[in-house]
Amino acid sequence: MSVRSLPSSRRPPMEVIWDTIVSEARAAAAGQSEMASYYYVNVLNHHSFSQSIRYSLCNRLANREMSAMALHSLMTEAMVAEPEIVESMLADLLAHYERDAACDQYILPLLFFKGYHALQAHRIAHYYWRQNRRTLANFLQHRVAELFDVDIHPAAQFGRGIMLDHATGIVVGETAIIEDNVSMLHGVTLGGSGAAGGKRHPTIRRGVLLSNGAKVLGNIDIGENTKVGAGSVVLSCVAANTTVVGVPAKPVGRNKKQTPSLDMDHRL
Repeated sequence: MSVRSLPSSRRPPMEVIWDTIVSEARAAAAGQSEMASYYYVNVLNHHSFSQSIRYSLCNRLANREMSAMALHSLMTEAMVAEPEIVESMLADLLAHYERDAACDQYILPLLFFKGYHALQAHRIAHYYWRQNRRTLANFLQHRVAELFDVDIHPAAQFGRGIMLDHATGIVVGETAIIEDNVSMLHGVTLGGSGAAGGKRHPTIRRGVLLSNGAKVLGNIDIGENTKVGAGSVVLSCVAANTTVVGVPAKPVGRNKKQTPSLDMDHRL
């Protein structure tokens, strides 16, 4: 059985996945000499997944105002304080490997997928937002938007096993809540209702698939295992296991697949 079809309880542990990433990097470096140094500095010079993802994020996010060394220290602080951050980062990597037909190696999201990078940087920003170090959180959010064209407010809450596929133009507002095992494509907006305060952004329950260009607006609940069609505008709550499409979105049937976010089938 392929790891892509394994239930979460039977997926390889972090150490096994890291060993596979190292093997993939060695093979790539040996076969493409012009890229060897890239694989060495990002993977082969490190001893763990957490070290590698820290290095990768720090060097992408650093600028004249915030050095890679300073960012490395801040990310280390967050990951040591909350080990579940690293666990979530690994779960997100697995989400790409298991759901994206173009992802046939573990190493690809780690090195090349900007949606993956944007979400992992957000996890660090969210930690510092909750620590009331909000200037730092806002700096990280700004860099993510600037580099990846993904705008996630640092207060937004994400579960684990999230895939931001392609990711260009994704916007997630301050009070949005995204539960486990959600997949969303480019151009998705989880926007506000225009209310002055309080909960004003959507709650996306586990297993939801948000197709490209979907807009979900206001303090509404998108039920478990729901599928939102491409280009749809959702303005009211959606029951679990429902497919909605249109502007404004309307229910068009019950889902044939148990978990749309895992199957990634955008058809009705």
